[in-house]
Amino acid sequence: MVKLPRRQFLRLTAGAATLPALPRIASALDYPTRPVRIIVGFPPGGAADTVARLTAQWLSQRFHQQFIVENRPGASSNIATEAVVQAPADGYTLLLITATNAINATLYDHLSFNFIRDVAPVASVVRVPNVMVINPSVPADTVPKFIAYAKANPGKINMASGGVGTPVHVAGELFKAMAGVDLIPVHYRGGGPALVDLLGGQVQIMFEGITSSIGYVRAGKLRALAVTSATRSAALPDIPTVSEFVPGYEASGWFGIGAPKDTPPQIIEILNRQINAALVDTTFKTRIADLGGTPLTGSPADFGKLIVDETEKWAKVIKLAGIKVE
Repeated sequence: MVKLPRRQFLRLTAGAATLPALPRIASALDYPTRPVRIIVGFPPGGAADTVARLTAQWLSQRFHQQFIVENRPGASSNIATEAVVQAPADGYTLLLITATNAINATLYDHLSFNFIRDVAPVASVVRVPNVMVINPSVPADTVPKFIAYAKANPGKINMASGGVGTPVHVAGELFKAMAGVDLIPVHYRGGGPALVDLLGGQVQIMFEGITSSIGYVRAGKLRALAVTSATRSAALPDIPTVSEFVPGYEASGWFGIGAPKDTPPQIIEILNRQINAALVDTTFKTRIADLGGTPLTGSPADFGKLIVDETEKWAKVIKLAGIKVE
């Protein structure tokens, strides 16, 4: 057996200890070398799907590699989230994260994952407000007048939502709590049927996403009282925010990209840099504006803070309102 001097032996063993990390570093440097999937927990055609496809198209062009949107609807997006949590942490399976993920963390008692622990934030993409819309038969044209009307008619005003615990539902529950009004939740199997009944007058109010409601507002079929974001929307610049009348109210939808925990930080940084580049691109920003949204730039840590803050916020609303899934 050849004996090495102690100093040379330590140098060689230290070098050997770094060898297992080399393939991982190399994979990050040449990422991606094959198609990447972005899993979406909602059907094609909605705002979530649109944001995912815009992002996938941008990343495909920047990386010269396919980013493919895969829709896996069901269980309020929990099926898609579980698929990503269980995927290899190699950057080739990503998740479109939405406000629903923050809500589900409290709404569902027995999830197989802990969202904050098991999903690594990559980049936020866009913030999209809801619109507080009412049927034109309701005798109110401002938020204060609606609050006064609701207080004069407790338990007589129906509030539509696309389902128990959806962002539309919890936005309404937050308004009820902060404005001190009694509105009766009426839940539908999706936002489409809820809007149909709002247009028909079977329900009186809804906190619907701007993408699906703006056409009816512009056509005069629904009356917009306010947007739910902290600032006014460029898509409806003359419509005030709820917070102008109910201080502190905010209930925007938002979208971003996540990955399985333990995804190499180098890959997360590469993706974050390219997504942030999209958010300052004129064409991409125009497409986002078409959804009624505004770009939401930031680091992975910034997006992680948003997820934690929103999870804590909606946990309080869910517990206060006693919301439970059936």
